[in-house]
Amino acid sequence: MAKDKAAGEEKGLKRKKYEKELRRLQAELCKLQDWVKYKGLRVIIVFEGRDAAGKGGTIRAITERVSPRVFRLVALPAPSDREKSQMYMQRYMAHFPAAGEIVIFDRSWYNRAGVEHVMGFCTDEQYKAFLKLCPTAEKYVVDAGILLIKYWLEVGKKEQQRRFEARLQDPLRQWKLSPMDLESFRRWYEYSRARDEMLGATDTSWAPWYIVRSDDKKRARLNCISHLLTMIPYRRTPRAPVKLPKRKNKGKYDDQASLKRRHFVPEKY
Repeated sequence: MAKDKAAGEEKGLKRKKYEKELRRLQAELCKLQDWVKYKGLRVIIVFEGRDAAGKGGTIRAITERVSPRVFRLVALPAPSDREKSQMYMQRYMAHFPAAGEIVIFDRSWYNRAGVEHVMGFCTDEQYKAFLKLCPTAEKYVVDAGILLIKYWLEVGKKEQQRRFEARLQDPLRQWKLSPMDLESFRRWYEYSRARDEMLGATDTSWAPWYIVRSDDKKRARLNCISHLLTMIPYRRTPRAPVKLPKRKNKGKYDDQASLKRRHFVPEKY
């Protein structure tokens, strides 16, 4: 195990190089953000993949330097009884972008083709209907002027096991392992078949799937962001130069003395 870990570290990107390239790409995401607002674009980015494929880390790398008002993250819980009675796509469509927004779905309507199908949370008829109707629904979305980008993060069987075992040993990550995650781990091949059926039915010319190999998390994040930046043509947004104004002295007073009787957090660090 120690040898495998050392070999993995040698093959992986050095942290300094990774952080330098990530910062460069995140600066481009900031330019993209301004362009999306300036042009009033509407963008949906879907992230799917097996448990422990690295969706959360990739999404954090995309969103940590941009505005949550432009890059909106949507990670819906299990549907309520009311939502179960609605049209299947209805609860997702409520979160679709308005002008100047990029909505990122951390899992999406494709739950029906994955966990719901494999775990038996939907009927075979509902599953087959989804695979048949989903491309048509996405065609309506794209024809309405929304840019739809779909990523599947593909982690290998051995690497997924290594990540699950690491979570078992790490108190900061044990919360990521639910009974559903453990069951999905057991059903590797059922999820593989579900993945292939989903890609076969929904990888269309108007909403193709882009597969990101994610055994190496750092490379996966950089590759995904780099690709995303090519999917939305953008330029630097024209901006007037900004200067800090002078502070007004009118009404000047000792604004720190007024805080002396307030409750401060102890400065332990």
